Amino acid sequence: MDIVAHALWTTAAARAVRRKWHMQIQLGWALFWGIFPDIFSFAIPAAVRIWWYATGVTSSLRPDAHSAQRFQFVWQLYHCSHSLLVFATVFGLVWSFAGRPVLEMLGWGLHILIDIATHQGIFAIHFLWPISDYGFNGIRWENPRFLAVNYGLLMVLFVWIWVRSRNSGQTGLVHRRTHSEGNIGIEENQSISSNIR
Repeated sequence: MDIVAHALWTTAAARAVRRKWHMQIQLGWALFWGIFPDIFSFAIPAAVRIWWYATGVTSSLRPDAHSAQRFQFVWQLYHCSHSLLVFATVFGLVWSFAGRPVLEMLGWGLHILIDIATHQGIFAIHFLWPISDYGFNGIRWENPRFLAVNYGLLMVLFVWIWVRSRNSGQTGLVHRRTHSEGNIGIEENQSISSNIR
C-alpha cells in the first residue's frame, strides 16, 4: 500500500485503540512506525532514482529485480523491514528495555499485515524473512479500483471520527454545563436555608 494510506490507516487505528481502551498512544509516533518500513527501505534509494529519472539515466521510477548491483541491498532492507519476525524481535527488545510495551510500534506490525494483502510479484512480502522467502501474492495496491475503494473507506472513516469527536465534545459540554447548573442550585438552596435560620 502507498505510504499516505499507511499513515492514515495507522492514525485511525491508533485513535480507535486510544479511545476504546483509554491507552496512552502518541499519534505522531504511531504514524511514524506505520510508515517506518517504507522509509527504512526506500528513502535514500528513492532519492537517487528520482535524480536518475530527472537526469535521464533511467526511464522508470520503479525499482526492479535487475537494478544495478549497488542497489541490490535495498531488497534486503525491504525484506527485513517487512518481516513479522524482525518486527516481533525488535518490539520484544524495546519492550524489555523500556519496561513496557511501546504501543506506537504496533503501527509497524499493522503496516506489514496490510502489505501482505496488497503486494505481489517482486514486491510480495516475505513476512517470515530470514527463515523463509515465501511471499503471498495479494492485490496490487496501485490498481485504480483498489485505490478508489481504499481512499473511499478512509474518507468515510475519518468523517465518522470527526463527527464522533464533535458529538463527544458537545456531550462533554452539556455535562459540564449541567454539573455547573447543579452546583448553582445547591448553593442557592444553601443560601435560602441559612436565611431561614
